[in-house]
Amino acid sequence: MASDTLTTRTGGAAGRSGRPSSRAALTVLAVAVSVISVLPVLWMVSSSFKTRSTVTDGNLIPREFTFDNFVYVFTEVPFARYLWNSFFVSAVITVAALFFHSMAAYALARLRFPGREKLFGAIFATLLVTAPVVLIPLFLVARELGLLDSYAGLIVPAIFNAFGIFLLRQFYLGLPKELEEAAIVDGCGHWRVYWNIVLPLSRPILSALAIFFFLANWNAFVWPLVVTNDQDLTVVQLGIASFQTQYSSNWNYILAASTVAALPMLLLFFAFQRQIVESVKTSGLK
Repeated sequence: MASDTLTTRTGGAAGRSGRPSSRAALTVLAVAVSVISVLPVLWMVSSSFKTRSTVTDGNLIPREFTFDNFVYVFTEVPFARYLWNSFFVSAVITVAALFFHSMAAYALARLRFPGREKLFGAIFATLLVTAPVVLIPLFLVARELGLLDSYAGLIVPAIFNAFGIFLLRQFYLGLPKELEEAAIVDGCGHWRVYWNIVLPLSRPILSALAIFFFLANWNAFVWPLVVTNDQDLTVVQLGIASFQTQYSSNWNYILAASTVAALPMLLLFFAFQRQIVESVKTSGLK
């Protein structure tokens, strides 16, 4: 019996001693993955300050530091216009999508009407359809509606997103019904319940979706390429692509333009990273 007790204590001590080692291994793995993920960004930023002759030298730290690349990008190319177009389109899509998606998700989660489950199933099924499949039909519809070469053509087709409706609906299903029932007893209609109760409680998940929607539309390339030919409507990703075609060997200019385009997104992430993590935890997003 004493030997059994000694074995148990030894095993427990070995288990406790094994936990720090496994935790240290996970920490080392996380650090390694982080370095691998951040290294391309650091290389892009550092190379944007290099001259044309040293941009491909493979050194992370520039030997010849210069700001001429950024000056050239903003003087020889209307890059500020590209940035404004991307910001305007992404902001409008994000606000409109959150507004309409939250209303649709609330109706699918709380209101009772015929065909509700079938409607939600149809919306959810669109997640299985890839973007290239609907690209040509969407272009034909946009052409018939006169949306080509306009901000409306960039914005309207990108508002609907089944993922946002699905995620918001799942979030609303987890909200306590007692709050809504108490508001209804006090004489509130569905609109006041949605506006005064549901939306304030939805701030965490709406914050996460706002970041996701803005990032997705800031990086949009295929649909803006198809729907616009007007240089005044060129978004930043198309601007970088055309810049690369025009200056295929001048990687210092290309990397400078890419750094300028990535900077707002990096600042957005670092400014709202706590809100993103909290919203992911609150919404149950994995």
